Amino acid sequence: MTASEGFAHPALFYRGADEYLDGTLPFIRAARAAGEPVAVAVPGPNLKLLRDALGADADEVRMLDMTEAGRNPGRIIATVLRAFADSHPDRPVRIIGEPIWADRSDLEYPACAQHEALINLAFTGRDATILCPYDTEQLAPWVIADAEATHPVLIDAGGTRASTRYAPLDIVDRYNQPLPEFDQPVEILVEGPDLTGARILTREHAGRAGVRAERVPDVELVVTELATNSLLHGGGTARIRLGASGRHFVCEVRDTGRLTDPLAGRHPSLPGQSGGRGLLLVHHVSDLVRTRTEVSATTIQAYFRVGA
Repeated sequence: MTASEGFAHPALFYRGADEYLDGTLPFIRAARAAGEPVAVAVPGPNLKLLRDALGADADEVRMLDMTEAGRNPGRIIATVLRAFADSHPDRPVRIIGEPIWADRSDLEYPACAQHEALINLAFTGRDATILCPYDTEQLAPWVIADAEATHPVLIDAGGTRASTRYAPLDIVDRYNQPLPEFDQPVEILVEGPDLTGARILTREHAGRAGVRAERVPDVELVVTELATNSLLHGGGTARIRLGASGRHFVCEVRDTGRLTDPLAGRHPSLPGQSGGRGLLLVHHVSDLVRTRTEVSATTIQAYFRVGA
């Protein structure tokens, strides 16, 4: 996998606010000077830093708090990056996207690393530049090493250079790991099209685990979509497990199919599209999605925060 012509995906390694602004403000101002649409999706404190530095010019930039827009790394490509790029189909776009920050959990990180690797595939043939900042003071050295594998170009206070470690597919494979176990799972085997019982049990267990009432329908939707996908494409059987992991309620669905498209669930839906949106919906409503693909099995875990 190589960066395509017209597409650039540099990593910005920064230490402190001054280096952050030195690396991002010229990027934004160059886009505006060239008449290119520009978006910024970064964690709240850095969003405020940029907004304050840009002043009135901030109104000309699409600004998103990545801790909300990208709380599930698996939805960033479709709903943040591609959503912005696709809204300007005939123009080059520039985006600052910061999906990895110090408070990301070990549970979230594998999905973050795979997301960064898959950007290169998702934007093949697109005229776009996506700059990804990495805080070298706060992030672990192995996170920075992974960034060197997912970005073909690296920028820091010393200048710009090509990455000698660029190998995004290796990152996709490395983090295709066995998924975490969780507490006291309830198991449901679905072998036919009637999902009524599975939906009822999901609703009951989600509420009992502390999922907020307004989010319980999202949990039910996820189990329905994942089980339906398994019945149609995963060998005709869905093995559902429901349980708790820390501050999350977990819905796991396993089948005997093989997920061959690494961007499954990350493709934006097309106008008038009537099907094929199940995994996209799962990514959209879940707080985190982890996937394990094997030769003859696929397991997907969807996480939902519990409590306030």
